[in-house]
Amino acid sequence: MKINNSAFAKLLEYEKRSQQFAPGGKSGSGPAEEWSGVTFSLGGSRLACNIDRISEILPCPQATPVPGAKAWIVGLANVRGELLTVIDLGRYLSGVRSPVTASSRLLAASLNRAPIGLLIDEVYGQRHFLDGDALPAELTDDSPLRGVVSKQHALGAETWHELDLDRLFNTAEFLNGSAI
Repeated sequence: MKINNSAFAKLLEYEKRSQQFAPGGKSGSGPAEEWSGVTFSLGGSRLACNIDRISEILPCPQATPVPGAKAWIVGLANVRGELLTVIDLGRYLSGVRSPVTASSRLLAASLNRAPIGLLIDEVYGQRHFLDGDALPAELTDDSPLRGVVSKQHALGAETWHELDLDRLFNTAEFLNGSAI
């Protein structure tokens, strides 16, 4: 039985190329600058956040209010023995309290190694985005998303605004949760 050396050489070439490929990398033969996002709704807006920034998606646990905290800080929740600061993201951004429903979830993230849970209306799932396809966000002047969203992505008929957690977590107002 004769082995086809050209077919074997082609397989070796494929193996070598696959070892050099880095998903989401800026080099290689894959889609450049691809990222995966958690897609969700908040106050009627469709948002996406880089999945690498989210450690967990949780149902809304019972939270204990924190005296002297701003109204958008729901409180502290015990999640598997770790205290998580629960933030009503809708209330922080717009001043309007988010209703907690069966669809509400917390996006667990980390701010300076401190666990933060962002209360959102509903999680839709995961989508893949290309940075090269991003457009400047089309927001009204009075949009509550203006300070934390600068890009939007169109996927079919849907438009997703990209929530920038770095911008959110580095605003002076967000960092100062004291109402006093």
